[in-house]
Amino acid sequence: MLNIIYEYEEIKDEELKTHIINNPVLHQYFKLDWKILKARQYCGVLNFDNQDFYILPKIVNHNNEQNLNIFIYMLMYAYDIKLSNEQIASCKNDKHSILEVFVQMFALNLLSELKKGLYKEYLTQQDNLPVLKGKYLINENLKYNFTKNKIYCEYDEFSPNNSLNQFFLYSVKYLQKFVKNKKLLKQCELIFDEVEYKQIDINKLDRIPFNRLNQRFKTSFEIAILLLKQSIPLFSQDKKSFAFLFDMNILFEKFIAKIVKELDDNAKIQNQDNFNDLILKPDIILKNQIIDTKYKKIKSIEDIKQSDKLQAFAYGVNYGVDNVMLLYPRHLDEIKYDLVLGKVKKVNLKIRTVNLNFSGNKYKEYIYEIKNKVDKLNG
Repeated sequence: MLNIIYEYEEIKDEELKTHIINNPVLHQYFKLDWKILKARQYCGVLNFDNQDFYILPKIVNHNNEQNLNIFIYMLMYAYDIKLSNEQIASCKNDKHSILEVFVQMFALNLLSELKKGLYKEYLTQQDNLPVLKGKYLINENLKYNFTKNKIYCEYDEFSPNNSLNQFFLYSVKYLQKFVKNKKLLKQCELIFDEVEYKQIDINKLDRIPFNRLNQRFKTSFEIAILLLKQSIPLFSQDKKSFAFLFDMNILFEKFIAKIVKELDDNAKIQNQDNFNDLILKPDIILKNQIIDTKYKKIKSIEDIKQSDKLQAFAYGVNYGVDNVMLLYPRHLDEIKYDLVLGKVKKVNLKIRTVNLNFSGNKYKEYIYEIKNKVDKLNG
């Protein structure tokens, strides 16, 4: 039986509560108020004392399995992660967490490409050699080889020891901390035996350029980036613990943006523009409308913040569109308001909610149903 915690709800397990309070790295994901610890809007899995605690969005009342399904489907679609039915099912038992399943999928994908051949590229090397190879370096030879019978030269070598493979080697070693079954990751690690291991700061990682020779590794690269950014190691003394959490603000935004992009290929996603000293970055720009997603619970018009209205007005005025929509996830009842902002320059503000629940139980059915709901909102 899965341990389920819902976003914004109180953490009642005392040992888990103490664990969270004692780990400062977790404080941004939870809120402590008068000794009551509550989850924020971050969902995923928190492992503690060999137990997985799922933190889920509450989309369907009193249905843990359906809420877990929807969360997994949103992750799959937003981040273009392809899980089999067996992998999805394994997320729902107490033997495999979402993180474990995602890591195994990454390892399978990477191993499949590595078996076709390790990626190599020409790298410029400098070395002191017994024979000339490539270009003779005069200054270095005068400095290092005045009495030695060697030649200091510069040459290009077709090598597997490149930045992409160094990134993958770091990833497969790092991710072994979070999984029980390390077999696939170990197999990948062995193939990188000629690659130099380097510590990588994921926050400072430069985008690795992809070309026709290494394009087949791009999916593995993107999944690895996701896993490294979202997994949080929590080690104290001999206890192993971790968290794998997603900000629902970002997940909802990415999920809806991708839905809209598939419905309208001309849609612009996260387009940042400067209007003199004003910088605006709407979530979705359509020909005649701007859509901004807000992952907040709203019950009535009183829950719409003045700052959100001002933001919508700024979008309409500066982009020259008459219609702006604030799109929220449906909480209780469907919310539908049409407002007019401004007096001299007017912007029509549509406030809508989308029901993220669905009637089936398959991934493709879910995406099809949500697409229809979003399409009707824009109709």
